Amino acid sequence: MKIEQIYTGCLAQGAYYIESNGEVAIIDPLREIQQYIDKATADNAKIKYIFETHFHADFVSGHLTLSQKTGAPIIYGPTAQPAFSAHIATDGEVFKIGNVTITALHTPGHTMESTTYLLRDENGKDYAIFSGDTLFLGDVGRPDLAQKAAHLTQEQLATTLFHSLRTKIMPLADDVIVYPAHGAGSACGKNLSKETVGTLGEQKRTNYALRADMTVDEFVAEVTDGLLPPPAYFPENVRLNKEGYEAIDTIIEKNKVFTPAEFKQAAGEALILDVRDADSFGKGHIPGAIFIGIDGGFAPWVGSLITDINQPIILVTPEGREQETITRLARVGYDNTLGYLAGGMQTWIDAGFETASIGRITANELETLMNNGEESVIDVRKPGEYTSAHIANVPNLPLDFINDYIAEFPSQKTTYLHCAGGYRSMIAASILKARGFHNMIDVIGGFGKIKETNLPIVTQECESSCSTK
Repeated sequence: MKIEQIYTGCLAQGAYYIESNGEVAIIDPLREIQQYIDKATADNAKIKYIFETHFHADFVSGHLTLSQKTGAPIIYGPTAQPAFSAHIATDGEVFKIGNVTITALHTPGHTMESTTYLLRDENGKDYAIFSGDTLFLGDVGRPDLAQKAAHLTQEQLATTLFHSLRTKIMPLADDVIVYPAHGAGSACGKNLSKETVGTLGEQKRTNYALRADMTVDEFVAEVTDGLLPPPAYFPENVRLNKEGYEAIDTIIEKNKVFTPAEFKQAAGEALILDVRDADSFGKGHIPGAIFIGIDGGFAPWVGSLITDINQPIILVTPEGREQETITRLARVGYDNTLGYLAGGMQTWIDAGFETASIGRITANELETLMNNGEESVIDVRKPGEYTSAHIANVPNLPLDFINDYIAEFPSQKTTYLHCAGGYRSMIAASILKARGFHNMIDVIGGFGKIKETNLPIVTQECESSCSTK
């Protein structure tokens, strides 16, 4: 038996490849599916089943394309109603893969079709669970995403999840390995661990939602507390996964390679998305472009900030990363990329077209400015990060909700933006600049560098300003 977790950091997502005696099961595949076919070919094996734990909210699955190319059936759990042919498993149904078996355990609550797959080894021993978004390491799936489709409240879904965990998962042995669909960074939970593989015993001891003495009311209260609004693209990804989508190869082939003049013309009808690094973008970019760097939490931030999944997009990328960018956008359903600037930003500059820039300063320079009376500083981190620790008297306007807070940013006065490391603050500065706020300055290194200065820091433990040093 061979199990491989294929983890994609940008989405904090784990897909799974299971092989036994020449037969393969794939669980929760990403949209680009050639990697799974290649692995099976290398193992001289055949993909027999494609298991889906639920209609993913946060990425477009590769189930349809993989099934079309391999002939393997798509397996969903009870109550799933896809618009295409699939095998809808019954609760407890067993699927044989070589010398091992996979049993469908219906675990509704995150969504009503959510299903955990229990892998038993060649001796029939419970070996691992592939828990999807039902159980994470450190958390459980949020119960608010499927309310509309399920015609239930988040409290009703949370109650359902409570019983699923306690009747289907917690009775399993402590040595059962837990392979979740996501880790830290996913918006599908609020307390996900940075670890991507654990044991059920560890979760029983450390996961707040699996406390043995927990009542259903306590569970509902804790699971629903502090949930941030989900990214706007989630429902559209569910729709694509239920109804179907174009093959990713087709999406890539449709994209054009623009000359600077063609790119400038296309910009009249499309959003310019610049995916280079923050420093390069700050030094020079095409006026009106939005920065979301390919080497950060790229796809989730695109999904959070570009609210129309059908928005026409044209790309400025580092050379050689054009196809990667198109692919990573398509992972979350942004299929309407029109093309990219040939040769990247340098060709635009060589053509003599106008550029814009965003100023940047160091944390030490910010310290000097604030010690001399500068007050126009804004923290764009998430509310929980801000509550944990922030510069005294600096307000929080989170990037997640920048479209709601636009009017609260100063439109004329030079203003300094910081996040945790400099990625999100440049995104915020680019959005603001594209909307006419030309007075934003980015703080390099963000709060990580600010903590190394002597600026006063307020922490959760402090009722008033106090130093973290």
